[in-house]
Amino acid sequence: MNFGPLQPARIDFSEPGVPRSAAYDDVYHTQTGALGQARHVFLGGNGLPGRWAGRPSFVVLETGFGLGNNFLATWAAWRADGQRCDRLIYVAIEKHPPLRPDLARAHATSQLPDLADELLRSWPPLTPDIHVIDFEQGRLRLLLVLADVAAALPELVASVDAFYLDGFAPSRNPEMWDRYRLRSLARLAAPGATVATWSVARELREGLSSAGFEVGKAQGFSGKRDMTVGRFAPRFVAPAPPGRRAMKAPRVAVVGAGLAGAGVARALAASGVAVEVLEGRADAALATSGNAGGLFHGIVHGHDGPHARWLRAAALLAQRLIAPAIRAGELPGHIGLLRGESSLAREAMQSLLDAQALPPDWVQALSADTASAQAGLPWRGPAWFYPGGGWVAPAALVRQWLHAERIRLRANRPVAHLQRGDAAWLLLDAAGRTITDADAVVLANGADAMRLLGQPPWPWQALRGQVSLLAGDVPRLPLPLADKGYALQLPDGRVLCGATSQADDDGAESRDADHAANLATLQRLTGWSAANHAITLEGRVGWRMQTADRLPLLGPVPLPGGAAPTRADQPRFIERLPGLYVASGFGSRGITHAALAGEVLAAWITGAPMPVPASLLDAVDPARFAARSAARLNRKPGS
Repeated sequence: MNFGPLQPARIDFSEPGVPRSAAYDDVYHTQTGALGQARHVFLGGNGLPGRWAGRPSFVVLETGFGLGNNFLATWAAWRADGQRCDRLIYVAIEKHPPLRPDLARAHATSQLPDLADELLRSWPPLTPDIHVIDFEQGRLRLLLVLADVAAALPELVASVDAFYLDGFAPSRNPEMWDRYRLRSLARLAAPGATVATWSVARELREGLSSAGFEVGKAQGFSGKRDMTVGRFAPRFVAPAPPGRRAMKAPRVAVVGAGLAGAGVARALAASGVAVEVLEGRADAALATSGNAGGLFHGIVHGHDGPHARWLRAAALLAQRLIAPAIRAGELPGHIGLLRGESSLAREAMQSLLDAQALPPDWVQALSADTASAQAGLPWRGPAWFYPGGGWVAPAALVRQWLHAERIRLRANRPVAHLQRGDAAWLLLDAAGRTITDADAVVLANGADAMRLLGQPPWPWQALRGQVSLLAGDVPRLPLPLADKGYALQLPDGRVLCGATSQADDDGAESRDADHAANLATLQRLTGWSAANHAITLEGRVGWRMQTADRLPLLGPVPLPGGAAPTRADQPRFIERLPGLYVASGFGSRGITHAALAGEVLAAWITGAPMPVPASLLDAVDPARFAARSAARLNRKPGS
C-alpha cells in the first residue's frame, strides 16, 4: 500500500506555549506541558520504566507522533534508568509531520534541549515511508512512519510491548479512534502488552475491548478525572504465518563478505546477535565490488509502486548511514547526484513531484540550465537532483561495516555444503569438515547461493558488467552523473564510467567494445570526448545477480517441494526452511540496497519491528514468485 502523498503539518504558534493544528483546530498539548502528560499518561499508564527493566529489547508504538514530546520523554526516562532494556525501539505514526523549522520552533524552549536538538538534526525528508533513525549508538531506534494511521496499522510488522494512543481529540480526529481500527492492535500486541491514553471515549474503550485488552481507568492528568489503561489478555492469539515467524537466533553465520553480507552482519550485530561472516576469497574486501566507486540514490516513478518505494526507503537509509562518513572523511565518496531524464520534460517532472508531494531535500526536478550549473558542464536536458545521493567506495564501506563488535570475519573459508543438524546448521568445507555451526544462516554470496541451495525457485540471472577507469587528461566532474550509465571522479582525479550489461556471458577479460560503450556514456553525460586526449584506460569485469522484477531477494528460503498452503497466493503463508535466509539479487544497485536489506533480514531473524511496510516485505520475499504462480493458477477458469 502506498502511504502518500504526504502533507506536512500546518501549525499555529500564535498562542505562546500552546501550538495548535490548523487542520484539526486542536492543540498539540495543553499549557500545563507536554512532558508532564507524557510521563503521567503514557509512561506511567504503561508501567514504564519498570516494565522494560533488564529486557534485551522493548517496543513502543505511538499512534500520533505530533511534535515528538512523548518520544523525547520516553527517551529521557530510558536514558536515566540504570535498569533499562538493552535496546528500545519506538514506532511512531504521523499523518502530518512538522516541517523542520516548525519542529525547531516547537522545541525552542524544550525542557530536554539536548535530546530535542538530536531529534531535529536527525529529522528526515518528509517522504511517505518508514524512516529508520538511530540514537545512542543504535540502542534507541525511532521508526517514524509517515502515513495516515488507517494506512499504516495494517502495514506494520511488529510485536509491541506498550501502546501510546495519542492524537487530536476524537471529536476532531475520529478516524484515529475508530473502534474497528483499534481492533487491529491485537495483531501487533505482544503477550502482556499494555495500552494507555488520556481519552476515555466510549468508542475507544469498546475498540480496545474488542481487540482483546482488559480495559480500566486511572487518575487523569492535570484536571482530567480519568484516563484509559489496559492490558492485552485475549482469549485466542492466531499464530504468525510461516513467512513472518522470527527465528530469534543468538548466533548467525553469514556466507559472503560483500555488500549484502556486510549489510546483514552490521544490522544483526547492532541487534545484539553474534555474527560470523565466512568469505571464500582470501581478501574479503574484494568480495564486494572491486570497482573503485558506486552510486546510491532513489528513483521517481509516476505510480510510485513497490520498486520506487523500496528504492526510496533504501536510499534514505543508505544516505543516513553513508553521508556522515563521507563528510567526515572516513569514506571516499561524494554527496549529491545528478541523474538525467530522457522521457519527461522538466514541467512534467515537477508535476510528478507535486502530485506525490516529494520534498526538495529528497529530490528536485532541474531544467537543463540549472542542471548545467549544478554539474559544472553543459547538460542537454532536464535532470533529477538527489541532494542525499552520491557515490562511495564499496570496499571501504564493507570494511567499515564489518569492523564492528560481535562480528567475526573469516576470509578464505569457502563453504561447500550446508547441512541441517539437530540443533543448528552446519557449514562444511569441500572435504565435509565443519567450518562452523550456527542457529541461522544467511546466504549473501550472490550467484554461489544457487550452488548451496540447488536450483532456487525464483527467476534471476547473472549479468556481466564492465567498467572503464580513465587516468591522465580527463574531465573534471564536480559530482557524480548518471542516466542509463554513470560517471564519477575519484579522489585521485581518475574518472570511473560504465557500466555495460550482458546476460549469459561469462567472459572475464576486458573488451575494447565495452570500453567504447563506456566512453560513449561518458561523452553523453559530460560532452567530453576521449579523442585527442592523452589518457590511460583500464577495465574491470564483474557479475551481478538480478531478479526478473529487479527487486532483491530477502528473507527465509521457501521449503522446496512443500505442500501448497490454502493461501499460497500470499508469500507470507508459504512454508520455509527453518533458519535459512537469503540476501541477494541486488543487481546494479548494491550500495543502495545493502543497508535496508540488512535491517530487513535482521528484523526477520530477531523479531524486531520491520523497517518496511508489509507490502514491501512481500515484494522482496523470496517466496513471492511461488505466490504469483499460485495466484495465476487460482485465476485460471475451472481451476
